[in-house]
Amino acid sequence: MHHLLQVLEGNGTQTARLDRAALDLAAIHFPDLQPEPCLEQLNELASRLGDRLRNFNDGRDFVETAQRFLFGELGFHGFEGDEDVFFDPRNSCLNQVLERRTGLPIALSVLYMEIARRLQMPVFGIGLPRRFVIQFDDGNYSTFIDPFSGGRPITPRECFRLAEAPVADPSLLRRVNPKQIMMRMVQNLHKAYVRARDFPRAVTTLDLMIVGAPDTAPWYKHRGVLSMAAGRWQSAQRDFQKYLGMQPDAHDRDEVTENLRAIQRRIAMVN
Repeated sequence: MHHLLQVLEGNGTQTARLDRAALDLAAIHFPDLQPEPCLEQLNELASRLGDRLRNFNDGRDFVETAQRFLFGELGFHGFEGDEDVFFDPRNSCLNQVLERRTGLPIALSVLYMEIARRLQMPVFGIGLPRRFVIQFDDGNYSTFIDPFSGGRPITPRECFRLAEAPVADPSLLRRVNPKQIMMRMVQNLHKAYVRARDFPRAVTTLDLMIVGAPDTAPWYKHRGVLSMAAGRWQSAQRDFQKYLGMQPDAHDRDEVTENLRAIQRRIAMVN
């Protein structure tokens, strides 16, 4: 978890290795995951793409060649389906993106970004609402790219449409840093575990969210509720107390206080 924690804590954010942080995250779902084979796969993909760029001319050439290779020849792709498909935890795991060649938009984007980084190509994450995309920009040629839709170049207008933005707000096209990317990936995996009622791993991912944003009071209450569901009474008690300490005038103070009473009764029964 070292690399992921380093990114979430904001240490060395601009130089952080997204591939290693994303593999740390995937290890929550795959505890026996060894990162090195996945890193080697990324190295190999970058090498093979590099071979196709020996007559490299400009940024447009890179974007078009990457699209043909990654999404045409290798078949990386988005998916269609109901919420069960979208909330499959594997779609947030970089090792599974490499194996299954599909995943959430942000996971496919991280794959693309890490291959581009190995080739010293300037590709950046763009955290649109509802859809994560990327941008190639070398100062001469710039375009947005949607890895979830076959790696195709897209216009700012199409970005706004993907974001379902009511107006063309340029602030939506801001680049995001590694911490913001990993926080979004952690939250996606957290939602998958909550939906599956996998409370222990939902708490694990929420722990990481709180590492990244420790001043977010509602997350302590949420973790308290999940800890109660998992039977972690003392952890739940600490989180509810922390929440009330941060939000003394919380609108749900009575509800949280009642939860604390229920926990105290439960602990008393055990003791």
